[in-house]
Amino acid sequence: MKKLTLSIAAILAPGAALAHAGHETGSFAAGAFHPLSGADHVLAMVAVGLWAAQTGGRALWAMPAGFVGAMLLGGAMGAAGLPFPAVEPMILASIIILGALVALAGKLPLMAALPLIALFGAAHGWAHGAEGPSSGMASYALGFALVTAALHGAGLLLGRALGQLALRGLGGAAAVAGLALAVAG
Repeated sequence: MKKLTLSIAAILAPGAALAHAGHETGSFAAGAFHPLSGADHVLAMVAVGLWAAQTGGRALWAMPAGFVGAMLLGGAMGAAGLPFPAVEPMILASIIILGALVALAGKLPLMAALPLIALFGAAHGWAHGAEGPSSGMASYALGFALVTAALHGAGLLLGRALGQLALRGLGGAAAVAGLALAVAG
């Protein structure tokens, strides 16, 4: 129980949701900080790792890789100023849906799960790119991609270390946190 409490605290500790100020430089560090600067990103990215751990098999690498790949594409779209309708509601939906899938031990076929994860990854990436710097985007993108992969890895490690009941509880906590962010926003 202590591990679960610490895990939830670590996930919820980053700055206020949807508040991503201070990314005016195109540096690796600014890009690395962006996913950590809002609970909306942290919760969704850890939830991808939790769901991948719960699913097992090829999902262990395919779900995180699919999210990061789509996130980079979304980041390029955001940096180019291309539209992404309802991006913030999509980001909030990603937390709620991914958390609920973990809480309910949702077993979607990988070919159905990957497009969902890619859609969510593209939304998060679009926010990173749109809020990113006007120059130095490559370093910035490398930063947010590596930190996102690390957050997925944290979810994978948590998912593998926790028992099924604790894993599902953590998914439920993420979904509830996503709902709270949606209501607060």
